Amino acid sequence: MNYTLHQLQVFLKVSETKSITKAAEELYLTQPAVSIQLKNFQEQFDIPLTEVVGRQLYVTEFGQEIARAAENILNEVHAINYKTMAFKGQLSGKLKITSVSTGKYVIPYLLADFMKLHSEVELMLDVTNKNRVVKSLERNEVDFALVSVLPDMNIQNIPLMENQLVLVANRNFDKPKRPLTLDEIQQLPLIYREPGSGSRHVMERFLEQQNIKITKKMELTSNEAVKQAIIAGLGCSIMPVIGIKNELQNGDLQIIPAEGLPQFSQWNLIWLKSKNLSPAAEAFKNYLLENKSTIIQTHFGWATQL
Repeated sequence: MNYTLHQLQVFLKVSETKSITKAAEELYLTQPAVSIQLKNFQEQFDIPLTEVVGRQLYVTEFGQEIARAAENILNEVHAINYKTMAFKGQLSGKLKITSVSTGKYVIPYLLADFMKLHSEVELMLDVTNKNRVVKSLERNEVDFALVSVLPDMNIQNIPLMENQLVLVANRNFDKPKRPLTLDEIQQLPLIYREPGSGSRHVMERFLEQQNIKITKKMELTSNEAVKQAIIAGLGCSIMPVIGIKNELQNGDLQIIPAEGLPQFSQWNLIWLKSKNLSPAAEAFKNYLLENKSTIIQTHFGWATQL
């Protein structure tokens, strides 16, 4: 057999994504390039690694075994590179973080200066919904997770800052001179995030605590979709302030005062108590403990002045 590390990398990504198209996107390759590498890799085995049923690609049982072996080989290669860097006195390794979707407005600022200081650290960042974040932690697939609602798990955490949620409407909404009453909120068409979202959790907790029954509602799967729906006049929503800075500044959205609002949750960086942090992960944790106040004040001080 004469397979290359590149072929192992391509096959592993195909096995993870179950798609040549998605593998090509994540590897920054063309689809034909991935297909050729997959074909060349397959030719070295008498047993099929993948099969196509309908239009869906599946990894065979044998292919899954080879994928696990490929992952182990690539991990060993990465370990050699990291040890070389460590011997030269440079911090290196992989830093794996997952974040709930609204956290995309927070996590880049927590990472930016750290990554500049340690250019040999390889960052793997996944921004997704809360349910997938929790699963990634449970499976020990990541070092840290950024969440606004703490999961019921055996974790450690670094509290970061308040996550302020407010009632948001578009520029055409007649802003009242006094806060909306609970009865008035009940009459609004409200736009929800999808089940499992931290923002939806806080919103539903508020509505339940105030015994507000919403009859006109819409459900969307991202903060960006919710913002565009509000701007278009489809309704209002209870949203995190940090995700609407630009829209507030240009006047597309406005905060509507209302009884019981704003609501608050807390941004936290969390990790499993049982997790043995890598040198890169330990360095990031210590960096954040030392610098979080400065980062938050510099980049999010505006949110406390609304």
